Amino acid sequence: MKELALHILDIAENSIKAETDELNIEINEDTRENEFEIVIEDDGKGIEKEKLENITDPFVTSRKTRPVGLGLSLFKAAAQRCNGNFEIDSDSNGTSVKAVFEHDHIDRAPLGNMAQSIVSILLWDSNLELTYEHRYNENQFIFTTKEIKKELEDVKITDNKILNWLKDYIDENIREIRGGEFN
Repeated sequence: MKELALHILDIAENSIKAETDELNIEINEDTRENEFEIVIEDDGKGIEKEKLENITDPFVTSRKTRPVGLGLSLFKAAAQRCNGNFEIDSDSNGTSVKAVFEHDHIDRAPLGNMAQSIVSILLWDSNLELTYEHRYNENQFIFTTKEIKKELEDVKITDNKILNWLKDYIDENIREIRGGEFN
């Protein structure tokens, strides 16, 4: 995948299929330590222990439409290609996926459009409680649907005007914590 946001979107789709109610996405960029970390956690039904052992094998999938599942294996390969690592833990209380990359590695894909990924996730499941936390060195941005939904009262979070505002809000805050830099 050409953007890390697409990997995140793929993992989020898996979480929604696992009937998650809460999804947490964390991005930690530490340029001083040359580290770019992505953590995605859900409270879904988890992955069976037998399947978890081979979950990054591209020929292991829960899909019925095709016999391969490339999302996790591609995410793992992307991290390892950038002198990083990949971990996945799961039990009946949920799943945690963590990928670490060397921040300035020439092969590290750009973050990409996180705002669009967040909006896409909300369109898949508007009842989902989503928290997105992004740190860039000492700067931090936190977005949570709980706060937004409370402010919206009777307006749906998937209303087009709200989604457009959310995209702009998330983009603006990511740009701000990164000192004006977008990717």
